[in-house]
Amino acid sequence: MGTMNISLPDGLKDFVDAQVTERGYGTSSEYVRELIRRDRDRVRLRGLLLAGAGSAPTAAAEAAYFEVLRARVRKRAKSGARS
Repeated sequence: MGTMNISLPDGLKDFVDAQVTERGYGTSSEYVRELIRRDRDRVRLRGLLLAGAGSAPTAAAEAAYFEVLRARVRKRAKSGARS
């Protein structure tokens, strides 16, 4: 694992320390890693949304399509409940 040292103004360091304590993180590094993961996920989601917005329109899904999906979910839920 690589390391990275960062410098924070006192106010931000105090905020990070408080978040570590209040949210149950073991270290400030764990907190910062979580923030970076969330930001990475946000960037990925934004890319997917932009790609979807830029894609060609497709036919609208009809009610029957969703009924088929619901039936599959119900079937899996029943078979999973027995296991």
